[in-house]
Amino acid sequence: MTIAKADFIEGMARGMAVLESFDTERQRLSATIAAQRAGITRAAARRHLLTLLHLGYLESDGSNFWLSAKVLRFSGSYLASARLPRVIQPTLNRLAALTADSFSAVVLDGDEVVIVARSGPSRVTAYGVHLGARLPAHATSTGRVLLAAKTKTDFNAWLRGRDLPRLTLHTTVEHKAFRALIDEVRAQDFCVANEEHEVGVFALAVPLRDLQGRSVAAINVVAGGHRTDKTALRRELLGVLVDAARELRPLL
Repeated sequence: MTIAKADFIEGMARGMAVLESFDTERQRLSATIAAQRAGITRAAARRHLLTLLHLGYLESDGSNFWLSAKVLRFSGSYLASARLPRVIQPTLNRLAALTADSFSAVVLDGDEVVIVARSGPSRVTAYGVHLGARLPAHATSTGRVLLAAKTKTDFNAWLRGRDLPRLTLHTTVEHKAFRALIDEVRAQDFCVANEEHEVGVFALAVPLRDLQGRSVAAINVVAGGHRTDKTALRRELLGVLVDAARELRPLL
């Protein structure tokens, strides 16, 4: 979305950039590191950090800062009020009861996917998979499905100049190979990711489209050692996911 310059609050944008500089890799930040990650001066970063500390969104030991539980108000409010998670959740629960596998629904946010709904515990749960978790789009079945939903022009713009971190020995990181992989996902309309995000975890995903044909989210199933064969995973669970996506379409 575009915004008029007069309506853009630069200070708020910088404050959000500082808040977003915290992640799973950098959980505690000094003013210097926060400035580097947010792309602002150290003095500006320090003021934003101290303001966020005063407001209760951060905690500090005097040298480093880290997120407080108060930031969960944002995700909690989204999950409680957003229509998408509420519509999808009953379907995920039903699928988990039917197959004893773990199901999730995600949306794309930049270079990550965000889990907005998921089923309860199952035989296999990937590390860090919980409501609100952010996972790298390039290494996940759901991320690849949502990247494949982009036009080729938009996907090429997304990929241009971007590093694809290697998370396991199986992660596709070369641009040429990744582009071919996304072309394949686009053609077949589903994606299987074999141990690319986490060793021992196999996932199958399909897009969730609304009545206008737009991919608004993706749904996947996570399997483990009991389904390590790509063909078997497709044979046993692809139809389940496709039927669920078809059911949900009028509700999206």
